[in-house]
Amino acid sequence: MGSLSKRLEEAREAFRGGDKQASALAHDPTRIAEAVEEHGGAGSQYLGEMVYGGLDGIITTFAVVSGVAGAQLGTPVILILGLANLLADGFSMATGSYLSTKSKQEYYRKEWERETWEVENFPDGERAELYEIYRQRGYAEEDAEQLVAIQSREPKRWVKAMMIDELGMLEDEGEPLRNGLVTFGAFVAAGALPLLVYLLGLAFPISPQVTFPVATVLSGLALFALGAAKVMVTKLNPIRSGLEMLVVGGLAAGVAYIVGALLKGIGG
Repeated sequence: MGSLSKRLEEAREAFRGGDKQASALAHDPTRIAEAVEEHGGAGSQYLGEMVYGGLDGIITTFAVVSGVAGAQLGTPVILILGLANLLADGFSMATGSYLSTKSKQEYYRKEWERETWEVENFPDGERAELYEIYRQRGYAEEDAEQLVAIQSREPKRWVKAMMIDELGMLEDEGEPLRNGLVTFGAFVAAGALPLLVYLLGLAFPISPQVTFPVATVLSGLALFALGAAKVMVTKLNPIRSGLEMLVVGGLAAGVAYIVGALLKGIGG
């Protein structure tokens, strides 16, 4: 019947269109149960790393290409700086993604251990904390007490409730190494597009007057496409999202080009 993400998207579409019948279908209990069983498609948790890694890669590399082109330093310099920046920044981003995921998971496990110890040794105090949290959220005394009783029946569920309700922490289920590799791959793959025409120029005769305009067009198309693809994460309008990224990337490249043009005398 479709995954949980598909059912959620159907519910969003029904809400946007004011379609009560479609909304009722999306909230059919049987479909929800089936969708939950199918939830967790492979690779879905890495979509954000792919999109944002690709956007960073193309904006960063195209800014380098624009700066060197503005300084009129030629294809060899563009390739040297572009490739060095592409690989170095890609590695830096991948390392950051790896360490960030790893650190969050380590901190989560540490807090889980602490909450588990407190639940085992100070159950009354933990129940009181959970009760006060529910009361602050507007639950009546009786309802708050009932919620605490339900959550505290099973130790693991109780600890998870404390992690979410008290600390506001959700477990990051991503794999640190895979997160880093996905980020690096997306950064390099997208970031290589502004350099593609210059790399082809090493094997085929391409006029220097053509290379930068072609690189600009390729980068613009990629920026728009990745910006539109970002809606798979943000669920916003794809056209608007694509245009926003095109403007942001264009501004970054424009600044780099102007700086390069102003300082081209330094390069000889």
